[in-house]
Amino acid sequence: MTELGLNIPSLVAYLINFVVLLGILLVFAYKPLISAIDQRAERIKESLEAADKAQEDAESSRVGIQAQINEARVEAQKILDQARTAAERFRQDEMTKAQEIAMAFQEQARLDIQNERNAAIQEIKIGFGILAIDAAEAIVKQTLDAGSHEELINRVLEESTSGRDK
Repeated sequence: MTELGLNIPSLVAYLINFVVLLGILLVFAYKPLISAIDQRAERIKESLEAADKAQEDAESSRVGIQAQINEARVEAQKILDQARTAAERFRQDEMTKAQEIAMAFQEQARLDIQNERNAAIQEIKIGFGILAIDAAEAIVKQTLDAGSHEELINRVLEESTSGRDK
């Protein structure tokens, strides 16, 4: 092998040096390096698991919050419906009361008008009765011819009109 330019003792020394150096590297560098890489990988794995768990928790919280929001919307709609129903009932009650008051007012006005009408008719009857009595009294007091009869009627009418104006 010397012919090829290889020195066997040097080659063996190089191989021994390589194996020793490889052993030293395995013991002092490779194992701690692999251990550090494994620890780092484990921390990354734990971080990813924690992130996944946090994401799942956030999603379940979001779902819970969305359910609460929907429940609140339903409750708010119920309250609005109840308020609308109460307002409509109140409006109907007030409308009924107003109609009853208006009808009572109309009835009272009708009764007042009827009473006023009856009083006016009674007053006219009394006035006409007095006028008839005055005319009869005047007729009885004197004998009348056609001219004096007309004069008597005019005088009684004047007296009754002037008597009312007073």
